[in-house]
Amino acid sequence: MENYLGQDIPKLGFGLMRLPMSNGEIDVEQVKKMVDLFLSKGFTYFDTAYGYNNGNSERAIKEALVERYPRDKYLLATKLPAWAGAKTKEEAQQMFYTSLERTGAGYFDFYLLHNLGESRTQSFDKFGIWDFLREKKKEGLIRHLGFSFHDKAAVLDKILTEHPEMEFVQLQINYADWNNPMIESKLCYEIARKHGKPVVIMEPVKGGILASPPPAVEKIFKDANPNVSLPSWAIRYAASLDGIITVLSGMSNMEQIEDNISYMKNFEPLTEKEYEIINKAQMALNAISSIPCTSCAYCMKGCPQSIAIPGIFKSMNMINIYNNEQAAKGSYAWNTKLSNLNGASDCIECGQCESVCPQHIKIIDELKKAAAVFE
Repeated sequence: MENYLGQDIPKLGFGLMRLPMSNGEIDVEQVKKMVDLFLSKGFTYFDTAYGYNNGNSERAIKEALVERYPRDKYLLATKLPAWAGAKTKEEAQQMFYTSLERTGAGYFDFYLLHNLGESRTQSFDKFGIWDFLREKKKEGLIRHLGFSFHDKAAVLDKILTEHPEMEFVQLQINYADWNNPMIESKLCYEIARKHGKPVVIMEPVKGGILASPPPAVEKIFKDANPNVSLPSWAIRYAASLDGIITVLSGMSNMEQIEDNISYMKNFEPLTEKEYEIINKAQMALNAISSIPCTSCAYCMKGCPQSIAIPGIFKSMNMINIYNNEQAAKGSYAWNTKLSNLNGASDCIECGQCESVCPQHIKIIDELKKAAAVFE
C-alpha cells in the first residue's frame, strides 16, 4: 500500500467555514461541544482560513480548541488569501502572523495558499508568498505547506510543475462535480496524483447542496438504502478515493457532526454496488436541463464588458439543477463583483461571445435570465 503524507489521519475533517451562529455571532459554546465530540471519536483535523467569518472562525477555534486541548492532540490548518485586499507584500505576509495571533496555535500543521487559480494566483507570485511561506516552514511555524485550488486541471498541472515543493493540494471533489467540465474534479484529482501529491477534499457535499439533491437523485439513494443520510453518500464517495489526507465537512450543528461521525468513525469505502448507485445519481443529475457551458472562457477573451459569463452560468445551474437560490446568489456574488468582473446586466449584446462559443449557447438570452434572477 502506498505511503503518503496524511495516510493515518482520520478521513473526516472539521471544516470551520459554516460554524453555528447565535445573534449574528459564532456560537462558541456550541462549537466547544462539537469540538469535544469530534475529538472524543478519534478525529483530529480542523480547517479554517484567514477570511472565514471575517477572521472570527480563527478566533473561535482558539477559544473552542487551542485553549482547551494540548497542542499535540489536534491538527490545525488555515489559509492565506493574498488576493483578498492586500496591496503590498507586507500586507499579504502579515496575514500569516495575524492567523497565528488569532488562533494562538504556535504553529500550523497544514498551511495553505488560499484559492489559487484564475487571476488570484498572480497575487502570490507578486508578493513573494511562495518563498515567504517556505521560510516560515524552515522556522518551524508550518509543518506541511500546500494550497487550495479552484480552476482547471491544466492550470493545476502548471502550478505543481513550477512548485514541486508543495506537499499537498486541497480540491473541490464530489460526485456531482466529478465529471463536470466546469469544475474538472476528476481531472484535477488525477493531476495531483500524477505529481505525487496527496489531497485534502473540500466541498464533498457541494456547500450543502447534496444534502438536499433533486428529487430524482434523492429517490435513487433512498431506494438503495433508506437508513442512511443523503450527505453520507457524498462524503463516503470522496473518502473512498486513494491518496486522501482527509475529507472536510463544514459542520454547523450537532446533528450534522453526529451524522458524519456515525458512518466515518469506522469508515468503509464504497462497495462496487454502491458505486453503481452513485453512477445512477450522476446520470440523473446530468439528465436535468441546464446551461451546457464547459467554462472554456472563449466568450470572455473578447468581451468588452468583462462579464463573468462562465461563473454566471455556473450560478444559474445551481438553480436549474438544484433549485438552490441561496447558494446560487452566493456563487453569483463571488463570480462577479468579488472576482472583479461584471454581472449579467452589463451585457451590451454585441454578440462577440456567441460567435466563439463551442457549445452554441444563446449567451445573450441566458444573461438576461440571470440578470432577472440575481440583479
